[in-house]
Amino acid sequence: MAGIVEVNGLTKSYGHVTAVDNVSFKLDEHKIYGLLGRNGAGKTTIMHMLTAQQFATSGELRVFGEAPFENCRVLNQICFIKESQKYPETYRVVDVLEVAKSLYPDWDDAFANALLEDFRLPLKRKVKKLSRGMLSSVGIVVGLASRAPLTIFDEPYLGLDAVARALFYDRLLEDYAEYPRTVILSTHLIDEVSRLLEHVLVIDNGKLILNEDADALRGRACTVSGLASAVDAFSRGREVLDRQSIGAAATATVLGALNERDWKEAESLGLDFTPVSLQQLIVHLTRTPVSGKGTE
Repeated sequence: MAGIVEVNGLTKSYGHVTAVDNVSFKLDEHKIYGLLGRNGAGKTTIMHMLTAQQFATSGELRVFGEAPFENCRVLNQICFIKESQKYPETYRVVDVLEVAKSLYPDWDDAFANALLEDFRLPLKRKVKKLSRGMLSSVGIVVGLASRAPLTIFDEPYLGLDAVARALFYDRLLEDYAEYPRTVILSTHLIDEVSRLLEHVLVIDNGKLILNEDADALRGRACTVSGLASAVDAFSRGREVLDRQSIGAAATATVLGALNERDWKEAESLGLDFTPVSLQQLIVHLTRTPVSGKGTE
């Protein structure tokens, strides 16, 4: 089956700086993806190329089976909510929604109005007078109510308190269950969105370093702790993402699911285990290169 998005060898360079480096992936229909990574990793550049706001230096890019540039058939099926979305000086909230309604064929007025009440947005207030959180809420309303077949949120939560962020996640899941589409979430609050994500792509220094189903990542790594000698013995021959020591004690974050034999070995060594969350795993993967094999 062809993907909603198909990217092969995608590269974007600015002079001697390569922002996106030979990236390839496919996004399937009706799935929620996390596009994750550190600031400056290349995530936003990829999203700009998907939405025809930047040209690739090289590589192939197809969205809904076609090149997106100057292609209305493709672009009116995409809703891209940017971190720093700009609006005309005179626009009120109601004006933003009216324009959105004209742009997105699947726009749902009733849903938009319900979301306005949820996020307590003043329809007649000028957008330039909104708080940072309210401005983010406007983007969330547009992104959800558009029901675009490909909906992209780039850091959608800026300025939102914990209650408003939870409301966004709940409304997204509820509406996605009834009206499936392909959703890309690019965010730093990985632990908060981890329950939403079905597939994870991690970009680091312009390269795609992880492209896996979220279920496969759960339990992918764990932290073992105990005497340093025992931790080193258990880590030997394994991929170690991080190791810390305090006196005679040590901890090591080990990549790879453990089998029954591993558990028995750890028990015999007197080691304790702590699960590693998706956010912790990605922090470890993007903080430093994987060390390869454990202590010899």
